[in-house]
Amino acid sequence: MSSWREERRRDNAAEAEERRKTQAFQAQLRRDERRESKKERRDEKAQERRDKAARRQARAARREKTLTPGNVYRKGTLALVLASAAASLPAQIMHFAGISLMLLPIPFALEGAAWVMNAGVAYADERKLPAWVRWLMRGLAMSAAGYAARINLGYGLSLESHGLSAADAAAVGWGLAAVTMLGPLFFEVRQWVLTLTASTVDSKKQADEKARKKHEGKRYRDHKDVVKLARRLVSAAPFGTLQFEDAFASAWEIFYGTSSPCMTPALHAQQLASRQSLAAAMDEANGAPISARGRLLERLHPAPSALLSLSGSSQVATQVPPTSKRVPGGSQKDAPKGARTKPVPPVRKKGDTPRFHTAAKVAAADTARNHAAVNGHHH
Repeated sequence: MSSWREERRRDNAAEAEERRKTQAFQAQLRRDERRESKKERRDEKAQERRDKAARRQARAARREKTLTPGNVYRKGTLALVLASAAASLPAQIMHFAGISLMLLPIPFALEGAAWVMNAGVAYADERKLPAWVRWLMRGLAMSAAGYAARINLGYGLSLESHGLSAADAAAVGWGLAAVTMLGPLFFEVRQWVLTLTASTVDSKKQADEKARKKHEGKRYRDHKDVVKLARRLVSAAPFGTLQFEDAFASAWEIFYGTSSPCMTPALHAQQLASRQSLAAAMDEANGAPISARGRLLERLHPAPSALLSLSGSSQVATQVPPTSKRVPGGSQKDAPKGARTKPVPPVRKKGDTPRFHTAAKVAAADTARNHAAVNGHHH
């Protein structure tokens, strides 16, 4: 019995522990889910803020692009044109409709003729048609607008019989006539401005094209053989696959052996000589070598004064005759007569001169190869 109870107690304890672990796991899972949900909400809000800022920047960019002087002028002119048509057309309709309803299409035909001719001027400018075509269309547009202005002027002056004073009737008539004429005139001025702007751009393009042709002509005169070879390379390649500038660079390398389109072997030799002269001049000005080659040569080949100071050298004997002796009293007298001391000639011995270093041999060989390549000698 005690064994069964003990087993039952252990089972209950195990089940309680399992329930505790399950509850802890579920609590941790709920915490993780809440944390993940909060993180997602924060990310969504941050993304919404970024999207809002991006839309604000896009609106600012569109507004800045729309409010440029050119756009304001073009769109403002079109708004004035529409206002002119809206102000002049009703008076014409009332005038012709008062005469007969069959004359009702005339106002639309007049306004349409004026604006269609103005659009024709713009089209002629775009297609660069002859000047007489543009001026003919301008004349037709102004004629239609002038006739419409005459109708509006008469209509305004006729309002005096409907109870308006003479001054008010004249103001209405002349105002309608002016509005009728100003619309096409504003549109024509706008077209003139756009044409002048386009002509300025075309002039710049023509100047660039002229400068390019001049450069091509000078290049052909100075480098005729290279240009001819480049043209043959372009014609040999499939159409559109090889540009002339790339072909010219290849032709230059074929002729002169360098990929720089401005250098030749003679110029490379002159450049090398100039660099060597500059290094020598800088070494002399500073009193010591400043270039890497000069420092290497100075280390490998010390100055003769340094060699003479070496102990045990056979060349330390002086070659200068002895100076005259000075009498203790201060007066100088000639040396004693007799056989003069002859200078001792230098006697070389084996090992008194240091051997060339391996690095010096490599540098000398490299210099010889460069000199031969620059002067056009190939082995």
